[in-house]
Amino acid sequence: MSAQTQEPRIPRRRAPIAITIGVVALLIIAFFVFVGLYADVLWFDQLGFLNVLTTEWIARLVLFLIGFLAMAVPVWASIQIAYRTRPVYAKLNSQLDRYQEVFEPLRRLAMYGIPVVLGIFAGVSASSRWELTLTWLNRTPFGTNDEQFNFDVGFFVFELPFYRSIVGFASAVVLLSLLLVIATNYLYGSIRVSGREVVISKSARIQIAVTAGLYLLLQGISIWFDQYATVTENSTLMTGAGYTDVNAVIPGRQILAAIAVGVAILFLITALIGRWRLPLVGTALLIVSSLIIGSLYPWIIQRFQVDPSARSLEAPYIERSIDATRAAYGVDDIETIPFEAKTDAEPGALREDAETTANIRLMDPLVISPAFQQLEQFRQYYQFPDALDVDRYEIDGATQDTVVAVRDLQLAGLGDAETWFNSHIVYTHGYGLVAAAGNQRSVDGQPVFLQSGIPSTGSLGEFEPRVYFGEDSPAYSIVGAPEGADPVELDYPAGGESEQQTQTTFEGDGGPKLDNVFTKLVYALKFQSEQIFLSDAVNDDSQILYDRDPIERVKKVAPYLTLDSDTYPSVVDGRIVWIVDGYTLTDQYPYSNKVSMSEAIADSETLPQSLPFDEVNYIRNSVKATVDAYDGSVKLYAWDDEDPILQTWQKIFPATIEPMTEMSGDLLSHVRYPADLFKMQRAVLGRYHVTDPGSFYSREDAWTTPKDPTAGANTTLLQPPYYLTMQMPGQDAPSYSLYSTFIPEARGDQSRNVLRGYLAVDADAGATDGEKAEGYGKLRLLTLPEDDNVPGPGQVQAKFNSDPTVSQSLNLLKQGQSDVINGNLLTVPVGGGLLYVQPVYVKSTGNTSYPVLQKVLVAFGDQIAFQDTLDLALDVLFGGDSGAEAGDNEVDPGAEPTPPPAEGGEPTTPIAPSDEVQALLNEAKVALQNKQAALAEGDWAAYGAADAQLAEIIAQLIQLTAPASEQAGQ
Repeated sequence: MSAQTQEPRIPRRRAPIAITIGVVALLIIAFFVFVGLYADVLWFDQLGFLNVLTTEWIARLVLFLIGFLAMAVPVWASIQIAYRTRPVYAKLNSQLDRYQEVFEPLRRLAMYGIPVVLGIFAGVSASSRWELTLTWLNRTPFGTNDEQFNFDVGFFVFELPFYRSIVGFASAVVLLSLLLVIATNYLYGSIRVSGREVVISKSARIQIAVTAGLYLLLQGISIWFDQYATVTENSTLMTGAGYTDVNAVIPGRQILAAIAVGVAILFLITALIGRWRLPLVGTALLIVSSLIIGSLYPWIIQRFQVDPSARSLEAPYIERSIDATRAAYGVDDIETIPFEAKTDAEPGALREDAETTANIRLMDPLVISPAFQQLEQFRQYYQFPDALDVDRYEIDGATQDTVVAVRDLQLAGLGDAETWFNSHIVYTHGYGLVAAAGNQRSVDGQPVFLQSGIPSTGSLGEFEPRVYFGEDSPAYSIVGAPEGADPVELDYPAGGESEQQTQTTFEGDGGPKLDNVFTKLVYALKFQSEQIFLSDAVNDDSQILYDRDPIERVKKVAPYLTLDSDTYPSVVDGRIVWIVDGYTLTDQYPYSNKVSMSEAIADSETLPQSLPFDEVNYIRNSVKATVDAYDGSVKLYAWDDEDPILQTWQKIFPATIEPMTEMSGDLLSHVRYPADLFKMQRAVLGRYHVTDPGSFYSREDAWTTPKDPTAGANTTLLQPPYYLTMQMPGQDAPSYSLYSTFIPEARGDQSRNVLRGYLAVDADAGATDGEKAEGYGKLRLLTLPEDDNVPGPGQVQAKFNSDPTVSQSLNLLKQGQSDVINGNLLTVPVGGGLLYVQPVYVKSTGNTSYPVLQKVLVAFGDQIAFQDTLDLALDVLFGGDSGAEAGDNEVDPGAEPTPPPAEGGEPTTPIAPSDEVQALLNEAKVALQNKQAALAEGDWAAYGAADAQLAEIIAQLIQLTAPASEQAGQ
């Protein structure tokens, strides 16, 4: 061979490499998807709710396949029929020839790829409707019929949405098939445009006409279903069919449905006889009819018949809406009580309300959290929530309202010690529940703790104090160890100068076990932490705890529930448990008014939030759930077992919900009426307390919830409802209750802040095993007469702020760079009228300070009082003797407050003031009284002299009470 002869190059085969890379990438993605799914299986299985997950997965998978086939098969068949019936020798123009040349190499891919892609989208869409499908398959009748069509309410809640969804899906399939049929026939010459003439082959005519006929038939069915939807559609006046709907819209939709079916028949006839004139004329008739019958005629009826006589013509339909709305929100059995509120504070007026007076809450759970943090945090790695919760306990035979919170972990407090090992192995749980009496205060204005300290001690008895599952627990913790191994989890600090710590080992069943290499790998990938796989602290007895927020846990095991925005901890049967309220909702209850839930529950305590199901017109507190703070176990109890929506879900997820009879008496004693449900009901009752259709139409007596007077003058936040133990008119004894107030609805810029209504519900579920208290959930509405201008919360707050005596006292409290904080303004029906009570806190501007209760404001009618204790303030307000004692009656208003304890220390014992200090305090009291008297009389010379004397006394007090070191430095 010649020297220049070269061996031929072997071309690289890149296709197999690309395919291999693609396959590997798909396998990696599939493995990560599998890891997530397998972790879910382990989590649900450990909790005992695996059937919830598998039922949802199976439903989604089946619906995906149905949706995929229901879309892909008709689309594929339509394309195949159009292609196979194409004319073989069709004369095409040059442009179509070029289209075919480009399309032909991709024809097979398109004919299969287009149906597959559309099928995937349809399958995903269908799988998202798994809840709608399962509730239709397991639907439960409501036992109540609507007023217009006389169908069971269950038809509108469960059936109509499902049927309309099916028709909508089928319409989309047929319409896409029709478009692809037309495109295929045009591409292959079955449809030709020659000048103004359109030539369609016989096969194309038949296929197009049949497909168009099916589409119009589906539109006729859809229009027929639309008439039923009128009873759940909103109007400016109400929800549901009004006069125009009943007499024009519903008959019009029936006629349009018949016309659509008739036009569909004309298209089917065209498939046989080949004439397009009839179906085209029919289609034009349908369009014109929809404009005239569907839009113009109802407008004429509304404008020229209804509007001039709306009050009388709409009356029967308004009455339907009133009855349905009150039933759907559970306020149809409300007891309305006319209330002639007294406004004169007479001596002894509270004698008959002594028990209510003794339980008036002074500790504001939104204000005193810093006091819990400073007095009970003990270590920087503990924390308390910003908003505390309220509960009640039986102590020494009497019910005691309390403010409660759990001492949870705060890993950010570890600082430089926040390593992986510390964050996930050592610091695994919070410790203890702290409870303070709601109606009491210490001498220095601090909370009176009923349960506190580490280890936890107090009046609540012995209970498991460890909190592995809380609102602020770490993302995940790894707990558990072999028997006999040294514990590594921090249990609690032992205190003392040695800074000793007590260790423990989790002994419950709280999470999936990490007992093999594969499970460790799964969770290492899930949490993106190789330490889970490599650490020697993870052993075969380890468990991983995650998804630890109580609301999140309940939401996962009961996806059909909408949960209350607040959960609260209680000591129940020797354990700390979180109690969560669950709601079943719908927006398809006929004639019931729709309310935005996110707006209704928003107030100064609960900020607006995004909800997946917002516009609702039916709500039931159907489930009470508990989450054990130690092992995270979730229990669901059927609280309202007569709710058809809950009964339907019980069929779908059998054995996941226990009957209410399984609830212990101890648990029932802490169950309360949920606040979000109450807020929804008060939003409805603002208008629907009126049962006369004429008055309702005119909105003569519409109410609204007052703005929170403590949130500032320009606030738009509503005043929240408050839990109190009190006795409403119509009750034989006080009970744990939830209340709110109403003022007249604003008209333009005018708003009168006077009380028109007072709504309260009995929130006490009793304390008998498996038996709900008879009075629980009873709503009572006190209606005040129009001519009785009892001041509302805004007026009372304004009076407090503008009163000169109060202002002077507050200015004195503000001396020394202190902030004055107004607590919640409570309204209590006592003494034949309505008593306002507001605690006033003082907070130093230092970093480690916290609010302490210093004063109490009270008002009854136009009279107010401002004293150191509620007991004293009531006596002053009611002519020297209120006739009852408040919870702080044992506090000596003249006692010297104690300084706050150091971090981790115990409160010091109060030290009695020296004789010299006490003498100066007495002089200061007299000077303050002289100053206030001079202000009231307008004697500015005497006012200035008294003010100068008070300043001199304060300076002497500061010098006497200063630390010795400071005095020496001077």
